[in-house]
Amino acid sequence: MKIHLVSGGCGFVGRNMVKRLLTTTADHVFMVDDLSIGRHPSEWLPNYKSTKRGDLEVIGEDQRLFFWKGDFRDLLFHMRQQPDYLQKAYNIEFERFSDVFHFAAIVGGRLKIEGDPMMVALDLSIDAEFFYWVTQHKPERVLYPSSSAAYPVSLQTDQAAIALSEGDIDFEGNLGTPDMTYGWSKLTGEFLAQIAAKYYGIRVVCIRPFSGYGEDQETSYPVPAIAARAARREDPFEVWGSGKQGRDFVHIDDILDFIFVLLDNVSDGSAYNIGSGRLTSFLELIELFGEIAGYKPTIKPLLDKPVGVHSRYANMDLVFNKFDWRPKISLREGMERVYRRQLELNR
Repeated sequence: MKIHLVSGGCGFVGRNMVKRLLTTTADHVFMVDDLSIGRHPSEWLPNYKSTKRGDLEVIGEDQRLFFWKGDFRDLLFHMRQQPDYLQKAYNIEFERFSDVFHFAAIVGGRLKIEGDPMMVALDLSIDAEFFYWVTQHKPERVLYPSSSAAYPVSLQTDQAAIALSEGDIDFEGNLGTPDMTYGWSKLTGEFLAQIAAKYYGIRVVCIRPFSGYGEDQETSYPVPAIAARAARREDPFEVWGSGKQGRDFVHIDDILDFIFVLLDNVSDGSAYNIGSGRLTSFLELIELFGEIAGYKPTIKPLLDKPVGVHSRYANMDLVFNKFDWRPKISLREGMERVYRRQLELNR
């Protein structure tokens, strides 16, 4: 039986990956999530139906999806102590996982990153235990999601907007200072990925996604939050900071597309940007949602709110040239999708 592992499988990126695997392959999927942030599968899987196998949920009429609720580190401990733990505990017959997608992390918006940085630092624990298990289990392929937060904050000031290139992070040179504990944890995860590839022969690739968004993203993130306020036609329209700070927005469908391109072509633990290569300020984003909603609100800056770095966007030249890949979903199309979803939720 071919089976993929998705940690953090009920979070935004994880659940979109699970749905992609279930609809594009005939393989089985084993997902793990403690539901501290993620949503139970009954909330996002169509025609949800499950049975119990001990504390494991077996989901769907074809029983291709397994859901283990709990801290991923606990499962890693069981699997390290007893390599055939899943086979014996849940009667799942397989030798090793095929593709492993490691989305389990302490995540959140700017309030989480700056408001509870020591909790975010627990990502260091999750990733270290994960890669140690990987070197023992030796799955066929591994995807490690890093982040654009791994880039030096010195390159993301209000003095000049610089498109961030993969070479701006050099493990043999000066790394610079990444963005808070979240950036440090992701930078460390990239280093562990390279160690796993070089010293243990693990086929692994890292991604540095920029500001990913999508229709089913939680409103604790900027894009759906702004879309929801536009759908309610708020006026004045509040924006954190001046609104001049900018990000590189990329739709979740494009992120998933490029992940599979990388899995097929990269194995040495190196990292690649996933973005549009375009910097969009939050003022421009609000203006776009205003156009979509058919009104022009007055902007009300909230200067006491955390805003992070001033500008963060990707240089996509390496990706475009090496893989001939570009995002398919334009900024307007993606934001219209998010807006329509928020309209539905407001009804």
